[in-house]
Amino acid sequence: MKVEQIVLHSGHSSSFQVRKELKANINNRWHCHAELELIHFHQGSGTQFVGDHIQRFKAGDIVLVGSNLPHYWRYDAEYDESNEQPYSTVIHFHEKFLGAAWLSLPEFRLFKHLFDSAQRGIMLKGHEHPIVVDLMAAIYELEGFNRLMSLLTCLHYIANIKSPCVLASVGFSYKHSENETNRLHSIYNYTLKNFRNKIELDQVAAIADLVPSSFCRYFKNRTGKTYTRFLQEVRIGYACKLLVENKGTIKQICYESGFSNYTSFHEIFKSVTGKTPKTYLQLHGAG
Repeated sequence: MKVEQIVLHSGHSSSFQVRKELKANINNRWHCHAELELIHFHQGSGTQFVGDHIQRFKAGDIVLVGSNLPHYWRYDAEYDESNEQPYSTVIHFHEKFLGAAWLSLPEFRLFKHLFDSAQRGIMLKGHEHPIVVDLMAAIYELEGFNRLMSLLTCLHYIANIKSPCVLASVGFSYKHSENETNRLHSIYNYTLKNFRNKIELDQVAAIADLVPSSFCRYFKNRTGKTYTRFLQEVRIGYACKLLVENKGTIKQICYESGFSNYTSFHEIFKSVTGKTPKTYLQLHGAG
């Protein structure tokens, strides 16, 4: 998948950038930038890519993405006037936005640790951390010194969270050529459009212009996981969405998500989520 390098500008009145993102899928390609990104999703849901990690995201999620860590969020569907429009609050700031040496000061060592952890991506649930939600809202509304202090307070709070959810795998790096990233982009797009149907290996290999055996080696080498596992993760993520939204029985959701064997669905669901579909529904369902 191509990683698009984006250059961000904070303007002359602020040392960092904050905005409301009101368009779904405005950056629906893998991209990266030197600035760290802190994003809070107010409305909308879809598939989240951070490094080599893939999972569902939904309204209320908060993600901190480190410098030059590839990422993007793909919303589920096109939105029209009958649906709640997806939107988010997005903050971009450079690691050295307070100067070259500030992270070496004793008072700010915790921030340095946070920024290092963010190199793998950190995800929070807004309902578990309403202080972060409120501080991000304040950052958007405030100006000048008060805006800066609110950002530092927000980051300090996140830095003190015990055992946050880290996304990308240890040692993840992305240094592929443009041709390779375009090829991966085509594979990902094809999968996300067709995962609810049966995908034959020769079909997806043809997208990459490879024979099946070469494709399997290629995908594992570039992503750290087999294509089968990637496809399973996409399907299970979609199944989780349907379970939470009470879109049918577990058996119906199994087939709607692209699985053809009910027993295998249970096994794969537990291997991906750590829970059975029934337990997941009990914990996360609308009741």
